[in-house]
Amino acid sequence: QVQLVESGGGLVQAGGSLRLSCVASGRTFSKYAMGWFRQAPGKDRELVAGITWTGTSTYYADSVKGRFTISRDNANNTVTLQMKSLKPEDTAVYYCAVPEVPFGQSQGPYDYWGQGTQVTVSS
Repeated sequence: QVQLVESGGGLVQAGGSLRLSCVASGRTFSKYAMGWFRQAPGKDRELVAGITWTGTSTYYADSVKGRFTISRDNANNTVTLQMKSLKPEDTAVYYCAVPEVPFGQSQGPYDYWGQGTQVTVSS
């Protein structure tokens, strides 16, 4: 059973930084892409960043390019999202995600999500 547990969310002022982490369990994820989604109130869930199983290819939504960095540690089944220069519009619940099928692309598709961690950016 795939389990994804996110941590690191919180309240930060605009311009600040946060680091989100996700620990995955239930299988060995070293051969799977991993990603981060977010969902703001009243909006659809969107893919923010993704990384291939090798870590050599990444995807970023245009809205976060240059500010967010995704990385992974296959030895510990973790994926991290470093967020800098945060804006109020980054406020959302952030979800870690993994696909059902290995060796996928950084853009997905993704099939499993964690419970999420709240990120709130004040102006």
